[in-house]
Amino acid sequence: MTVLQGASVVLGPTLTEDIPALAAIRATPEVRARWRGEDDLEAEIAGDLEDPGTICLTIRYGERIAGMIQWYSEEEPDYRHAGIDLFLDPALHGRGLGTDAVRTLARHLVDDRGYHRLVIDPAADNAAAIRCYEKVGFRPVGIMREYERGADGTWHDGLLMDLLAAELRR
Repeated sequence: MTVLQGASVVLGPTLTEDIPALAAIRATPEVRARWRGEDDLEAEIAGDLEDPGTICLTIRYGERIAGMIQWYSEEEPDYRHAGIDLFLDPALHGRGLGTDAVRTLARHLVDDRGYHRLVIDPAADNAAAIRCYEKVGFRPVGIMREYERGADGTWHDGLLMDLLAAELRR
């Protein structure tokens, strides 16, 4: 995997030495509320790196690890598409870094990997994430009712969003 250069961020393969910084970001209340996780977040991230179906990229902003973005694909020819998910250090929210990271990965998936359709699925109440994805060109498809279980044990809705290659806002 090559390194992907965005306007402000750099996306590169997640390395073992990135795990402590990524776990610290995942442990922040804002990220943990969305990504949850067990007590050993370092072990969870290490497990993500071993999953052959998911490609993990560390988001760097200057010399700082800003978060992680990952993607997966459905390769069945009649349904081929890729999906994206990410988390970003809350201390860096509001600077356009999430939009830059999503746009950078989306360009790679469309231009270099040949995907015609991308999906992303934020929590339906995550207005900041939804705005971020809309800036890249993702559109709401519909509400996935009771899509994920929250930390409180109750089910919460998700929003399925997709982007067609021609809709990518470069």
